[in-house]
Amino acid sequence: MSETPDEKQIELTEEEWRERLTDEEYEVLREQGTERPHSGEHVDRDENGSYSCAACGAVLFDSETKFDAHCGWPSFWDIADEDAIELREDHSHGMERTEVVCANCGGHLGHVFDDGPEPTGKRFCINSVALDFEDEEA
Repeated sequence: MSETPDEKQIELTEEEWRERLTDEEYEVLREQGTERPHSGEHVDRDENGSYSCAACGAVLFDSETKFDAHCGWPSFWDIADEDAIELREDHSHGMERTEVVCANCGGHLGHVFDDGPEPTGKRFCINSVALDFEDEEA
């Protein structure tokens, strides 16, 4: 469900999020879940276009920064806009990771790691279900 956000920081009640999102989207975006590796529709996508938040429509990533990290989730070495995401410490599951969150709606997207390609060295490992894809028109 893609909508262009009208204002920064979309805030809905959990009931409103449940109505707006599918069960799988809700589990990942609102409850910090993770889809099974290699199960998402964007893992092997190689068309040119942009990836936006499935919850609010904010543009997050561009296909030019997508790469195959062989990890089972879509991976990007950079974000579309420095204000598009927030990074948060994540100490869940006995690990120390950095969570990637949509800055516009607070939806959980995935995690970022320091094992990506140059020029950033970052690997934004993102759940497919948290993303909508808009194909670049020729």
